[in-house]
Amino acid sequence: MRPAASKGDPSRRVIATNRKAYHDYFIEDRMEVGLALSGSEVKSLREGRANLKDSFVQFRNGEAFLVNAHVSPYGPASWTGHAPERDRKILAHRRELDRWAADVARSGVTCIPLQLYFKNAKVKAEIALVKGKKLHDKRDTLREKDLKREADRDMRERRRS
Repeated sequence: MRPAASKGDPSRRVIATNRKAYHDYFIEDRMEVGLALSGSEVKSLREGRANLKDSFVQFRNGEAFLVNAHVSPYGPASWTGHAPERDRKILAHRRELDRWAADVARSGVTCIPLQLYFKNAKVKAEIALVKGKKLHDKRDTLREKDLKREADRDMRERRRS
């Protein structure tokens, strides 16, 4: 499995992030993959015009597709442009796709994109195997986040005085 790109990587420029994924799911495993895109899609992504909300990865006939990811049409492309929410093929090694498809086949696990980004002039996606959170898990996560924020605030105030 290829590791996901590090956040401090200077050759990485984030296009879109699926922020709701961190709230709604437990992230079990991550992978960096490529996408098969048309030219107008890449130009639109360079302008940062993408949305990953409600998108997911679907496995069909030994291949994986990014479904419901919205890439806005590129204006100057006119009629030769692309459909905004078309299925986009994911480029990864066959054995990785087969392993992830088997994991998704078991109940309670799905595959979603976490980020779209440029890495050395190529569009990459970070996808993850995730398990859905229950309502009480979401509350626990928010409570932990608030406690951490308060602790950080207290530490900053103590350093100042």
